[in-house]
Amino acid sequence: MGENASFWESLIYAHPTCTTWKQEAEGSIYHLASIFFVVGFMGGSGFFGLLYVFSLLGLGFLCSSVWAWLDVCAADIFSWNFVLFAICFVQFIYVTYQVRSVAFDREFQELYSALFQPLGISLTVYRKIVLCCDAEVITLEKEHCYAMQGKTPIDKLSLLVSGRIRVTVDGEFLHYIFPLQFLDSPEWDSLRPTEEGIFQVTLTAETDCRYVAWRRKKLYLLFAKHRFISRLFSILIGSDIAEKLYALNDRVHVGQGFRYDIRLPNFYHVALPETPPVQPSHHSHHLQRGSPRRKPAGITNCGS
Repeated sequence: MGENASFWESLIYAHPTCTTWKQEAEGSIYHLASIFFVVGFMGGSGFFGLLYVFSLLGLGFLCSSVWAWLDVCAADIFSWNFVLFAICFVQFIYVTYQVRSVAFDREFQELYSALFQPLGISLTVYRKIVLCCDAEVITLEKEHCYAMQGKTPIDKLSLLVSGRIRVTVDGEFLHYIFPLQFLDSPEWDSLRPTEEGIFQVTLTAETDCRYVAWRRKKLYLLFAKHRFISRLFSILIGSDIAEKLYALNDRVHVGQGFRYDIRLPNFYHVALPETPPVQPSHHSHHLQRGSPRRKPAGITNCGS
């Protein structure tokens, strides 16, 4: 203990305290290095934030090295600052390579800016999502069908990038699907990963459309590897289904000016005990086609 105490005492008290301070200021290179340090530590997160931080810190350490070589003439100060400059330079090159490796085509870049970036999704995570769909945007020509009622199997999840899709059941119009909406979110949500099913609606392109498609099995493998991506898609799909339910709800009316709310069927019966509810045959049949074990009646499908 005595030896340890003497070691720390010698480490602290070995150097004499400053009795006089230098009257002249250091050179401009030293102050320039300090400015780079101050501005550099104001950088943000993400790839571009790292580029900002490492570039300015690297310049700061480079200026400190020049200052130590020319003004201080201290080899140890020069060596440490130059080593730190080299580390910042290597990190800058590495981050730059990562940024170039996650560059996307225009449509995928616009999709990221509109849908994923506002949710705080990083480019590295988005890159995994894009690679899962083979970085391919599929074209659907006008009046061509994406899915046909009772025939097309549910084997993928698609997101509309441009155009407009018309959803019908038994020839009756239900609603439209617009860009940044999923084409088959209710179908996806109504099945377990091991189950199979077919569309109970028809999806037809009203204009030339472009969409991104993830194969069902490949997407579930991605979910198994990355739970964060699984939760992200769960939120996006749930929000998409809610939007489609609201779109259907706006079209369903009953007699005497009352509106039938597909979210609260029991409340309707209580509020109007003397008015027999007019059940919209196509709409209600379409909404109740999903699995009742996962959602309440009327929420498993909304026609897409």
